[in-house]
Amino acid sequence: MNELARVFIVDDDAAVRDSLAMLLETAGYVVDSFQSAADFLAAYTPGTRECIILDVHMPGMDGPALQGELTRRGLRLPVIFLSGHGTIPVTVRAIKAGAIDFLTKPVDGSVLLAHIKNTLEKDTLPKKKIGSYQSVYSLLETLTKREREVLGLAISGLASKEIGVRLGISYRTAEIHRAHILKKTGASNLLELAHIAGLLKSFQPPN
Repeated sequence: MNELARVFIVDDDAAVRDSLAMLLETAGYVVDSFQSAADFLAAYTPGTRECIILDVHMPGMDGPALQGELTRRGLRLPVIFLSGHGTIPVTVRAIKAGAIDFLTKPVDGSVLLAHIKNTLEKDTLPKKKIGSYQSVYSLLETLTKREREVLGLAISGLASKEIGVRLGISYRTAEIHRAHILKKTGASNLLELAHIAGLLKSFQPPN
């Protein structure tokens, strides 16, 4: 099933490119690696059953900028971000801009392969994603107004201390609200909630 599938790796770290290429080739994928976004853009021609593993932080054009350029050119290439510095705001922006997944380094090989396999199942992926997250997302509606405020500020990248200052509550109270949010939604962390909100593109953090 994987022999005709192509995976592009764009990462300025040669060791990362080599290890990922070995993993993916062993799994039966055709792999093309690039050390920069510019090199990738110069060589890329659209195909079928393909995706790109894209580093976030690179010299020159970074990952999000390359994602934006692909969109500007009308190229619908599924993007899996891989970064050692994942943050909630970056994740939300990437997912809202169309990225399929956002994984942090070091990533377990079996986890990455599973994400690639799902990404390449283009016809069923959107329904699977929305179906698996919808139950969690619907629970956002059970949050109180204050909890939604805390969630919105957390997704925007603020720590509990900053949230407390912004809302006029104590650090401890902000932490309690964060804990309640996770308990009500069943999410493992706020990054997961940010991913869900970004994927479904309908939860709007407060101004």
